[in-house]
Amino acid sequence: MHLNPYGQDAVRLAVALANNRPTTVADLVTRCAAAGLVIDMPVGDRDLTEALELVDQWCRIVDAPDEVQRAELVNGLLAAASAYPRLTNHEGSGWHLHYRDDGVPLAAVLRALVGVGTALHLAGRGMSRLGRCALADCATVYVDTSRGGRQRYCSPGCANRDAVRRHRALHAPNGHPGPRTGGLT
Repeated sequence: MHLNPYGQDAVRLAVALANNRPTTVADLVTRCAAAGLVIDMPVGDRDLTEALELVDQWCRIVDAPDEVQRAELVNGLLAAASAYPRLTNHEGSGWHLHYRDDGVPLAAVLRALVGVGTALHLAGRGMSRLGRCALADCATVYVDTSRGGRQRYCSPGCANRDAVRRHRALHAPNGHPGPRTGGLT
């Protein structure tokens, strides 16, 4: 995987795994490969369990109440994946950094990539650039790559639903939305 300067690739993979958790090792491998990770490491049954543990740990970073706690959690993730960064040109894909030792299993690779990617993303874009959708009935995780850094929703659909809800509440008698009218009955 080639990490961009902001760690977006690895963080987007973490978001995808958090929002739609893999259910098999094959599913995990397929999704990692689709995200651009070259699967040149050992893969075993334990990788799914460890990857899901990583996703849970990463979601605690997303849900951290402040920047200091978020940084402490990222640092913990980085410490658990500690290795010397190294230049590599595996499979002729171009020179890039690996943040892991060679020959480690898939889950360890994910831990290193997600840890470093999250650190790069938060340090480069801002410590508030991860979150959960602001729509009350949606808990989807998002990574904020917007220009202004003010993303609050996981999708335009959720933002629109919340805007409609606020509009109806504002224009309803006594501030309470009334029953829907119109349409076929």
